Amino acid sequence: MEIRQLKYFIAVAEEANFTRAAQRVHISQPGISAQIRQLENDLGATLFDRSGRGAGLTAVGEVALAHAREVVAAAQSLRRSVDEMNGLVRGKLVVGMVTACTVTPLFDALSAFHRAHPGVEVSLIEDDSDRLVGHVREGRADMALIGAAGGPPAGLDGWPIITEPVVAAVPAGHPLAERGRIPLAELVGHPIICLPQGTGVRAAFDRSAAALGLTPAVALQASAPGAVAALALRGLGVAVLSESMAARYEGLRTVPIADAGVPAVLALITATTGSPALRELLAYCRRFFGEPQPAGAAPLGGLAAG
Repeated sequence: MEIRQLKYFIAVAEEANFTRAAQRVHISQPGISAQIRQLENDLGATLFDRSGRGAGLTAVGEVALAHAREVVAAAQSLRRSVDEMNGLVRGKLVVGMVTACTVTPLFDALSAFHRAHPGVEVSLIEDDSDRLVGHVREGRADMALIGAAGGPPAGLDGWPIITEPVVAAVPAGHPLAERGRIPLAELVGHPIICLPQGTGVRAAFDRSAAALGLTPAVALQASAPGAVAALALRGLGVAVLSESMAARYEGLRTVPIADAGVPAVLALITATTGSPALRELLAYCRRFFGEPQPAGAAPLGGLAAG
C-alpha cells in the first residue's frame, strides 16, 4: 500500500468517476484504475462498485475512505514538520500592499525571503487599505501592509510599524503657514485636499472629525500622497497628510492639528493562523522593519503608502 494509491482512492471516491479522478490527479484513466485494483488486492476487499456508470463506494470503501484521509493528512503533516525543521519552506504567499507603496523595508524583506526560500512563490497585489483588510480576512491574501486609523483592525494579527499624527500642510504664503497649530473646527472651513476613503490617513482624519461632531467637505482627493501635496502647493486647498508624508515635500509647511485625536498607523496584518512560509516571511519583515516606531518617528519614509 502506498500513499499515492490512497490519494488516488480519495480522488475516485470524491469524484465518483475514474476518468474525472484521473484528470484531477494528472494520471491516465487506465493508470488510476490499475493503482486502485492494486490497493484492493493489498487490502483484500473491493472498494468500488463498478456495476453502474459511476464509481460508488462499497460498504468497505466507505469505512476505508475515512482512514485513507487520516493517513494522507498525517503524511502531509509529517512532510510539513520535516520541511520546517530543515528550513525547506514551500508553498505560495499572496502579499498585499497599498497602492503606490514606497515602503522599501517591505521590498527588502521580500527579496531576502526569496533568496532564502526560492521554493515559495510570492505574488503581490495592490489595493486600498480597506479592501486589503477584506482580502486578508477572506483568505485571498496572507499578509498585507496597510494604513489604518488608531491601530490595526480587530480580528486579525496586526503589527503596527509606525504611528504618527495627521497634520495640515500648506505652501509658504498661505494664511495658515505661520500658525503653530490649528483646531479641526477651523481647519474644515478651508478647502481640504486628502487621500480617498479606504486609506488609513483619510480614516484617521474622518474619525477625528467625527469625534468632534464635524463633517469635513473634501474639495479634492488623490490616490497618491505626492498628488495631494502637489495640489496643495498650487494653492488649491489645505493638504491633510500624515506628519512624515508632509515632511517629504519641499515647499509645504506642516501645521499640527490641535485636536486630531486619532493617529495614522502603518501596519502589517495577517490572518490569525498562517503557514510556515508566512511565519518565515514575517520573521524577515521584523528584521527589516525593526521595532515599532512611536508617534513622530519616520525612519521608513513614513506613511508614504497611505
